[in-house]
Amino acid sequence: MTSTYRVQLTPDFGFGEVTRLAGYLRELGAGHVYLSPILQAVPESRHGYDVVDHSRIRAEFGGLQGLRELAATGLRLVADIVPNHMTVPVPESENTQLWSALRDGPASPHARWFDVQWPVDFPILGDEPGGLVVDGSVLRYHDHEFPIRPGTEHLPLPELLEAQHYRLVNWRESPGYRRFFDVSSLIGLRVEDPVVFTATHAVMLSLVEDGLIEGLRVDHPDGLADPRGYLERLRPRVPGPLWVEKILIDQERLPEDWPCDGTTGYDSLNMVTRLFVDPAARDSLIETFTRHTGVSKDYESVRYEAKKQVIEQFFRGEVDRLVAALGDAGLREAAVELLAAMPVYRAYVNPGEQPPAESAGIIQAAASRAATRTDPDAVAKTANLVLYGPAEAVTRFQQTCGPVMAKGVEDTALYRWYPLASLNEVGGEPDRWGVSATEFHQFCAGLPPKTMTTLSTHDTKRSEDVRARLAVLSELPEEWALAVDSWASAVRFDPKLDYLAWQNLMASWPITTERFTDYLLKAAREAKTTVSWQHPDPGYEEGIREFARRAIDVCGYSVASFTAVVDRYARVNSLGQKLVQLMMPGIPDVYQGSEITDFSLVDPDNRRPVDFDRRRELLAAPDDSWDGQKLLVTTTALRLRRRLDPALPYVPIETCEHAVAFARGDRAVAVATRLPVSLERRGGWGSETLMLPPGRWRDLLSGHEHTGRIPMAHLLSRYPVAILER
Repeated sequence: MTSTYRVQLTPDFGFGEVTRLAGYLRELGAGHVYLSPILQAVPESRHGYDVVDHSRIRAEFGGLQGLRELAATGLRLVADIVPNHMTVPVPESENTQLWSALRDGPASPHARWFDVQWPVDFPILGDEPGGLVVDGSVLRYHDHEFPIRPGTEHLPLPELLEAQHYRLVNWRESPGYRRFFDVSSLIGLRVEDPVVFTATHAVMLSLVEDGLIEGLRVDHPDGLADPRGYLERLRPRVPGPLWVEKILIDQERLPEDWPCDGTTGYDSLNMVTRLFVDPAARDSLIETFTRHTGVSKDYESVRYEAKKQVIEQFFRGEVDRLVAALGDAGLREAAVELLAAMPVYRAYVNPGEQPPAESAGIIQAAASRAATRTDPDAVAKTANLVLYGPAEAVTRFQQTCGPVMAKGVEDTALYRWYPLASLNEVGGEPDRWGVSATEFHQFCAGLPPKTMTTLSTHDTKRSEDVRARLAVLSELPEEWALAVDSWASAVRFDPKLDYLAWQNLMASWPITTERFTDYLLKAAREAKTTVSWQHPDPGYEEGIREFARRAIDVCGYSVASFTAVVDRYARVNSLGQKLVQLMMPGIPDVYQGSEITDFSLVDPDNRRPVDFDRRRELLAAPDDSWDGQKLLVTTTALRLRRRLDPALPYVPIETCEHAVAFARGDRAVAVATRLPVSLERRGGWGSETLMLPPGRWRDLLSGHEHTGRIPMAHLLSRYPVAILER
């Protein structure tokens, strides 16, 4: 395997549409096509993570026959699988296993599928009374329907409700089941049960055995009771690549005992992003941010407050189950503070095993922080129990850490603290600014050879080219401050939202009012400072719509002018980060459409249809536009990767601060410009040189041949990057 090309399948873009792209993807240089989930989801799903039937390939995509026709093109396929959860559809009868479990309770053969407490709470009721109707053996509530326990159909409604294996509660309450983060429509599966594992994986593993699918990407392994045990069961059945969507924080590495090829690449994404950010602007950009928003300079305090808020707002039920497992109601506050203090998504402690020293250290360090906020003795007892206590306590703590991190940091804190929004990515740390080439080389030295690398995904907060533009602000902090001061004086709404709006308006320009409005509505709801998904405010949201319209109408010309200046340098960042990601250790993934410029924001914006006709035309007739140059870099690197062994050593090459360079064994060299604004201000490359490894090297972009020590001004005279093959 040399690379992947990720496609987001939808009811409008199924196997047939991908089949028609086969020639284009081959010419592009893509090694494998990487499919979003292909099992049957709710018919209207635009993403596929809401699986409703594990026994069928999704009909809206063309079913098994459509998948076979796609494989018959010769395209080699890998696919996304979702072991952690399945959907609670509306109507609920569409989930056969859930229907059985709710009808017959613990006696159902499917009760073992779901991670629930009996009777299980379902938060579906609105604020207005009434609406429940008995219809034979079915209980209906508007579009919802639930099975009535056999033998209770004749009871009066209040008694009938009490007699069921479930309880219908207000939609704001916590459910009686583990879910995906705070999404009550996704119910947790118990794939640690061999019967459940076999039933939910039979179709996908048969596709692997038949050779239709060569590898798998595992969604959200941190939600599972035993991620390592799950992978140990899966790995022998998947001889091809096996990746996990694992979010690593800072210097965290994938557990060494996980039998898989690596992560889906957020760790690499964040390192590449930081490589093109100038840390010298940190204080200046934080000052501009705090002046406009009034938010604290201290990110850690914002992060802590956000995690505490989501625990109280979304995860009371999860904390209740954890505290019950701890066996002491008096430990609730300590458990909350320990969850809030955890710096990573999970520390990987397995019941009955001696905790790894690193895992124990993470939890003990979190306990030390938590002990400053509540009873130290209670925190110490809680930490001991989640390390060495009952199996239920150990597992529940591990499974709760991830949702608290995801909702508290990814979906709250990162929408509140954003001095430079390109750093606010999944797994990113917005208070950790640029890294040097040396730090980047050290990171690459530790990467597994078959881990996935990426720059954009269906879950990134911003596309790679939006981040390339934002990185330029780290080199133009004074110019940026003047520009945003001007815009903010002309149009203002909410200080805690406006500054994020200006960054994203500039970095996604040109953008329609509708797209910009949708982004700001989501950002405001995620930030949860004034509105949230659970607590809307029509007046405030109308204010957002008016702000978005006026920001574009009043300031659009000025924003466009500023973006034009930024783009002189953002193009350099865009090409540089693309080359680095495609040539660094690992298997590079190209997210659909990102072979040319893409200025998408968070989902669903980044899942919009891709104009493949435009990309086909450009591939057939290249030009020297930003799009043309990015496509040239992408195709050249992907085709080169086809000729290289993924396990070739990564060899750093010494450069000045405005470049990063490395070799892959003795076969290829990649050189990229970084910090282009300060490079221009110093007068260009001057006398800077680069010493190539022994041999004669051909630049695949320019066609020039080089050997020995070469002036940087000559090497990068045509493009800001070079791809050299020996």
